[in-house]
Amino acid sequence: MLIITIKQGKEKALLAGDPWIYLSAIDKVEGKPHERSKIGATALVQSSSRQFLARAAYNAKSQIAGRVWTLREDEPVDHALIKRRVQAGVERRIEALRKADPQALVQLIDGEQDGLSGLQVHSHGGASGYLICQFNAGGVEFWKIPIVQALMKETGCANVYERSDKSMRDAEGLPFKARVLAGEEPPQRLMVRDGERLLPMDIRTGFTYPR
Repeated sequence: MLIITIKQGKEKALLAGDPWIYLSAIDKVEGKPHERSKIGATALVQSSSRQFLARAAYNAKSQIAGRVWTLREDEPVDHALIKRRVQAGVERRIEALRKADPQALVQLIDGEQDGLSGLQVHSHGGASGYLICQFNAGGVEFWKIPIVQALMKETGCANVYERSDKSMRDAEGLPFKARVLAGEEPPQRLMVRDGERLLPMDIRTGFTYPR
C-alpha cells in the first residue's frame, strides 16, 4: 500500500474539504517503486502524526499529486465505490436528461461534485445516443473500465466515446486519447441543441460547424 504523509499544518485544507493534495503539501510517499510510479494508484493519506486523513488517487507526475476518494477510514476504494459514485451522479441528473431535448448535450457526471475527480460525462440522444467522456485525471483513468461499465448500466446507452482534454492530461502525465470505448463512434456531424438554436457539431471534438 502507498502511504502519503502530509507536512505538518498542511492537512487543514484537506480536513476543510479540499479534494486536492498538492505536491508541495506532501512530506513523503512510502511504498514499492512500481506502485509509486503507477498513475492513479490508491494511497492512504496520513498526518505528520500518522493519523488517518483520507484515501486518494496518487500521481507523482502531477502538481495535484493526490485526489481524494474518501475521508472515511472504513470505506475502501474498489469497484463497489466506483459503481456507487457513478450511480449517484447519474441519478442526480437523470430527470434533467429525461426532460431534455434528445438533441441537447446533457451533463451526467461532474468531477469533484460527484466524487469522481477529473471525470466529465455528457449525454447526447439519451439511451439510443452517445456518452462523451473526459478522463482528465489519474484516478479516473485508473478506474476507466469499471466507470464505463457503470455508465452503460445506469444509462442504458451502449455507445461511449472518450474525448479527453489534452492540456489536462498533459498536466497529469497521461497521453491524449480520443477513441471509442464501447459501441459505435458518433458521426462527424450531429445537430446539437443550444438554447433555441440547433447547431451542427462534431461531438467527438466539440467543433461547431459554420452555418
